[in-house]
Amino acid sequence: MKHIQLSLSIFLATIVGIIIGIGSYTFIYAKGYSYMTDNPAACDNCHVMEGHFSGWMKGSHRSVATCNDCHTPPGLINKYLTKASNGFWHSFAFTTDLFPDQIQIKQGNLEITDGACIKCHEEITETIGGGHSTSDKSKSCIPCHRSVGHME
Repeated sequence: MKHIQLSLSIFLATIVGIIIGIGSYTFIYAKGYSYMTDNPAACDNCHVMEGHFSGWMKGSHRSVATCNDCHTPPGLINKYLTKASNGFWHSFAFTTDLFPDQIQIKQGNLEITDGACIKCHEEITETIGGGHSTSDKSKSCIPCHRSVGHME
């Protein structure tokens, strides 16, 4: 019985070691630590984001907002939960090659970005009203202002 328990312990320790090793290698290879910052260059680590980063570098938002300002919600916990979720799904999509040629924003991230637009441009959106009201969830800033942040 002791021999079986020892073998099982060695097997589980090996599995945990492999998971930690692969996770650590992936984190270091993918420069995972850079995603803990607000540095927009971190988004450029991934080659599919090169166009978006380049567009942001040439755009007007470069002087007033980073990627996190527009693509993560306010609050430390919500920000890092969103970053963790997006990081996981981005890694999954890019590893499995299951993503559209033109990257598409998901509904939850669209709502975060719309919230950032409305927050930063509150004076304008309150004056305009109508389709730019924060209470009207059916309207989005992005379809009409798609090129603003990334100059696509």
